[in-house]
Amino acid sequence: MKIWVDADACPVVIKDILFRAAERTQTQTTLIANHAMRIPPSQYITHYQVTKGFDVADDEIVKRVEGGDLVISSDIPLAAEAIEKGATVLSPRGELYTIANIKARLTMRDFMDSLRSSGVDTGGPPALNQNDRKTFADQLDKILTQQAKA
Repeated sequence: MKIWVDADACPVVIKDILFRAAERTQTQTTLIANHAMRIPPSQYITHYQVTKGFDVADDEIVKRVEGGDLVISSDIPLAAEAIEKGATVLSPRGELYTIANIKARLTMRDFMDSLRSSGVDTGGPPALNQNDRKTFADQLDKILTQQAKA
């Protein structure tokens, strides 16, 4: 299993959790973003910079991800494509996207996009809090533990 991180919008605190987990479990983790970023020196952590553009990083993740891999992203269309390829997808808030819930998430995303396009202020998601961090870390640990047993 490899971990692919949609790193453009991934919070620093979540990246730090991923860096520690990659080292602890010796899991290859690749951050994909359209800008340079600092990563700790590690044989398990790499960064791949794509050109700037709409969904370029997402497309690169979809191109590289394989069944059994883990994708970290809050991007719903990316999650849907990764799930189609057999990957597990975890949001930075610790929400696991699955075949059972991804269609509803896509529908809600499209609905909210329609509202924003018509001028309705839908606000944004709340700031990442301590509970979100713990939920993410717990879910990540659960996934990595299951992988180690397999």
